[in-house]
Amino acid sequence: MASERSFTPAVAKYLKELAENNNRGWFEANKPRYLQEVRDPALQFISEFGPHLKKITPHFRADPRPVGGSLFRIYRDTRFSKEKTPYKTHVGIHFRHERAKDAHAPGFYLHIEPGGIFAGVGIWRPEGEAVKQIRGAIFDDPAAWKRSARGKRFRERFELQGESLKRAPKGFDPDHPLLEDLKRKDFIGGCRLTQKTLTGPGFVEEFAAICRDGGPFMKFLCGSLKVEY
Repeated sequence: MASERSFTPAVAKYLKELAENNNRGWFEANKPRYLQEVRDPALQFISEFGPHLKKITPHFRADPRPVGGSLFRIYRDTRFSKEKTPYKTHVGIHFRHERAKDAHAPGFYLHIEPGGIFAGVGIWRPEGEAVKQIRGAIFDDPAAWKRSARGKRFRERFELQGESLKRAPKGFDPDHPLLEDLKRKDFIGGCRLTQKTLTGPGFVEEFAAICRDGGPFMKFLCGSLKVEY
């Protein structure tokens, strides 16, 4: 039986208006809407996804706390940015590995933004030693990498995304057959979604199916980083 929907079209409407009025005065005046239409549905989704995530892998966490959990803060960190608007105009939900201390570890992700809704699996901008380990795993076992990132289920759901180096990484042959993968800075699979899917009944089950299809890719990344999947 499909679950009731967590998100409604109100989330896109609110985020669109926030993008047009990205200032503290508007946000405070509309904070009850943010809580009712954005934050609380996101926390409900996280809570409902938890049992599904445990079946996919016991080593990732769905944390429905309003602060410090799976839901990213709406407030932007403007200290070191030229862009000084105070609020994010999207919703980010990150299901982290139990051993992760920050976002730079393998994870399942949901991004909600008007005109740009997607699910993601993988790791964004791994730090120096981590990216060396992932590249080393691709080099040492290219067949396993191909099964994880070129398999039928993965290809039907996801597209590999992110930034890459312009040249071969140091220590790797520029003529290596998997050079384009070795050059990656991000190891992410993205799956575009529609608002109709997001706001329809059964989205929790659909997101769980997406995450299951990304399982072999996540397992490869976890293995390369020596963490459990």
